[in-house]
Amino acid sequence: MISLSSQSRIFIHALPTDMRKSFDGLCGIVKGDFHKDILEGDYFVFFNRVLDRCKILMWDRDGLVLVYKRLEQGCFQRVPGDGQGLAIEVDLTTLTLILSGIDLDSAKRRKRYQPDRLGAPAA
Repeated sequence: MISLSSQSRIFIHALPTDMRKSFDGLCGIVKGDFHKDILEGDYFVFFNRVLDRCKILMWDRDGLVLVYKRLEQGCFQRVPGDGQGLAIEVDLTTLTLILSGIDLDSAKRRKRYQPDRLGAPAA
C-alpha cells in the first residue's frame, strides 16, 4: 500500500467512473468535474458503478501515479455528497476506512481539535 500524506487534500468523484479510463481520461475528469489542477498534489479518488473497483490519481514530483484496487468480494461504501458538486472532500482517515471496508455509519469520531485551512484556530 502506498502512504498518503495527511497534509494533502483528498477528493472523491461523486459519480461512478468508467474504470477503463487511465491517466488522460481521469485527468480530464479532474479538470472538468473537480475544477482542479492535478499538479497541485491533491489525491483524486474514483469508484465504479458497482463499487468493487477504485482508482486513486495523484501527482508525484515528476509524474502521475495511478493506484488501482479491485475487490474480490464485497464493495466499497459510497460517501454521501452534499449535492452541491461532483467533488466530495474527505480526510485521510475517512479514505482509509473506506478502503479497509469499515462502515462509516458505525464508526464514531471523538471530538478533536481541528484548525481551519488558513491556520487560525477553529471556533
